[in-house]
Amino acid sequence: MKRILLDTSAYSNLMRGNKKIAESLDEADEVFLCAIVVGELLAGFKRGSREKDNKSILKEFLSVSNVGVLYIDDSTAERYSIILDYLKKNGTPIPTNDIWIAASAMQNGLVLLTTDQHFSLLPQIISEVVSALERI
Repeated sequence: MKRILLDTSAYSNLMRGNKKIAESLDEADEVFLCAIVVGELLAGFKRGSREKDNKSILKEFLSVSNVGVLYIDDSTAERYSIILDYLKKNGTPIPTNDIWIAASAMQNGLVLLTTDQHFSLLPQIISEVVSALERI
């Protein structure tokens, strides 16, 4: 069973026609976004000129039967602390929201689909890094 967590970069590139991300989703049994990703997307939509359209597209995406949203809880927070501690000890910081996203992947045993190379620094998760340049 293939279970995927999309990060913000993967969702954004999917909407821009990224072929590899579309193929990965087609092969997935379950697809998730965590609340952090949804928040980043909504914030990005507010800064753009197509907020209403982008929110509608996101709502439609989230309504697909095998797509869900993951929420942050105390178990996610514990994993966040483990990842943050690891990064600090290794001197390899990544953006705070990305630590929360990784913690969600770790907590739920999901493959993190992303275009951000820095997720490969984390042995606590399995990440699939896709080039942002792939187009349909």
